[in-house]
Amino acid sequence: MTDIQMPQLGETVTEGTITKWFKNVGEQVSEDEPLFEVSTDKVDSEVPSPVSGVLSEILVPEGDTVDVGVVLARIGGADADSGAAPADDGAAAPAEAPPAEEAPAPAEADGEAAPVTAEQAPPPPPPPPPSGTPAPQLAASQAPPPPPPPPAQTTVPVARDGAGDADGKLLSPVVRRLIAENDLDPGQIAGTGPGGRITRGDVLTAIDSGGARRVAASAPAAAPAAATSPAETATRAPAPAPQPMAVAGERDTSIPHTNIRRRTAEHMVRSKATSAHVYASIEVDFESIERVRSAAKGEWKAAEGFSLTYLPFIGRAIIDAIREFPQVNSSFGENELIVHNYVNLGIAVDLDFKGLMVPVIHEAEGKRLRAIAREVSDLARRARSKQLSPDDIAGGTFTITNPGPFGTTLTLPVINQPQVAIISTDAVKRRPVVVDLPDGSEGIAIHSTGNLTLTWDHRAFDGAYAAAFINRVREILETRDWAAELA
Repeated sequence: MTDIQMPQLGETVTEGTITKWFKNVGEQVSEDEPLFEVSTDKVDSEVPSPVSGVLSEILVPEGDTVDVGVVLARIGGADADSGAAPADDGAAAPAEAPPAEEAPAPAEADGEAAPVTAEQAPPPPPPPPPSGTPAPQLAASQAPPPPPPPPAQTTVPVARDGAGDADGKLLSPVVRRLIAENDLDPGQIAGTGPGGRITRGDVLTAIDSGGARRVAASAPAAAPAAATSPAETATRAPAPAPQPMAVAGERDTSIPHTNIRRRTAEHMVRSKATSAHVYASIEVDFESIERVRSAAKGEWKAAEGFSLTYLPFIGRAIIDAIREFPQVNSSFGENELIVHNYVNLGIAVDLDFKGLMVPVIHEAEGKRLRAIAREVSDLARRARSKQLSPDDIAGGTFTITNPGPFGTTLTLPVINQPQVAIISTDAVKRRPVVVDLPDGSEGIAIHSTGNLTLTWDHRAFDGAYAAAFINRVREILETRDWAAELA
């Protein structure tokens, strides 16, 4: 038997949700054949089987969220190693624990003996003074001070990843972040993970239900009475009251949130709360590009196997403009702007209206138009077929989102954190424009035009810099010899 475990899909990924099993118990599985689909905070991915054999057991059903390393299923057969014995040995180890009469009290069974003892067995009070002692006040001043209470951390067990919280729960980094962002009380969240551990799914369920909120009145009670002055109290803004959650009625249809929809919502709200979003839009004349595309589209499709769109041209122009305006390719840090001396170009991909993924063209600054077009096509295909790896979506420094195929005129995108800028490409349409004629006069012509919209973080740079950058992108698109680029 071979154990199939939850894989580590990225350095910071601590758990995943099984969204689909491609095989049923008893069915034959081939090595490298997709076995199940997993959704994490980083990526949705199909995981292939490491061996060939028969799927003998599924231990984690669809929809469950478990930690990395948890056994999900077992595969047996001629091509699979006999993995049952090691698994049985590991399972038998806990049974060899000391007998019940030698074990500590039940409260110490999880290794928490120290904090329980510290709370239940305080040091005995000092003996009463003899009758000839001076006044009680003097005796108290001469008596040694009582030992200080044990430090707070002694009551918190250490989690496997080195983190815990005030309620003694074992929490992954993702779970801790969600609890903190939504001001939840982990003590009110029932954990469904191994050993009662709170999973990401448990927190999301608590958020949806509107429960597990911390009691607002408890914070002032814990603070000393003299902690703030009356003036400070008067000027301090009260905490906003939580908004009521919508509840589906009889005439409504309830559609449960998918993992990717939850993650998108979390990231977008966090981005709007983090960056000072500002927008600038510019009209671009794509006529010279349209002529090159029309002349080359047949040969291109035959050679490459996919159509030549406007997106690679726009990506190439953005990369070149970044060389002149490097601050748009940066991250906002603590008292500094971190300018990236490379371009990892993210391309937002729609997943059949079920969410967005942003795979990344790494080291794009060294790639010409044809190489960029190939990577855009490949990443989009693998994103829609759930074949991306965590590395494919990591490390982006600038993002393009492309709603133009749906005929949009002006789109104001949300910044993809921790980046400071994103460009939206809207529909390219045939329109009348004013053109310069060979004799120096002006005329009206029908050209392919469209809008580019830049969203930037005003904390990173100002409007003049942003406007100059997007204008430079326009100039490159309108004036470059794109026929030579394709040659």
